[in-house]
Amino acid sequence: MERVRKMLTRPLVIGALVMAVVGGGLGLYWFQPWKLWQDETVNEALPGVVETSAPPAAASATPSGTPLGTPSETPSASPSSSAAGPQALASGELISHEHATSGTVKLVRLADGSHIVRLENLDTSNGPDLRVWLTDAPVKEGQAGWHVFDDGEYVSLGKLKGNKGSQNYTLPDGIDLARYTSVSIWCDRFDVSFGAAELARA
Repeated sequence: MERVRKMLTRPLVIGALVMAVVGGGLGLYWFQPWKLWQDETVNEALPGVVETSAPPAAASATPSGTPLGTPSETPSASPSSSAAGPQALASGELISHEHATSGTVKLVRLADGSHIVRLENLDTSNGPDLRVWLTDAPVKEGQAGWHVFDDGEYVSLGKLKGNKGSQNYTLPDGIDLARYTSVSIWCDRFDVSFGAAELARA
């Protein structure tokens, strides 16, 4: 009887060990906890802006309403070229949701008429399947705002390029920008916002 009991018990133990290993592997793949300690910094220039070596005095004299990245008074800048530069249509500051998040979000019209969402000085946690969403949801502080961004209309602008830095995300053609009022750093795997910003029109 003892031998029979051992023969029956051994497959059960092996099966339990296999299930534990498989379950642990799936859990690690799903949650990817190591990403919380892995920062990825991506810095992109604003499209259409040419870096110049303008003196600080010229930069500080730029009046409000000047197109992004365009000095107000330089010999080479004409009114027509200034008007054709990138224009900030709306902007907002990121607030923290499930993870501490900070930075600035801008909705920008480029010189060719296309639009981008630009994240500037972004600082958030890394995580699995993070996306940048343009949404019509209100931005709420605290846990009340963690899960609202998939309740209404949203447009996914692609995977988050890096959890730190300044990055550009192209909007698809034909979007009615008036319908969207916020941007979320959205974890698509767990349906939760890492951070979000309300867009205030310029």
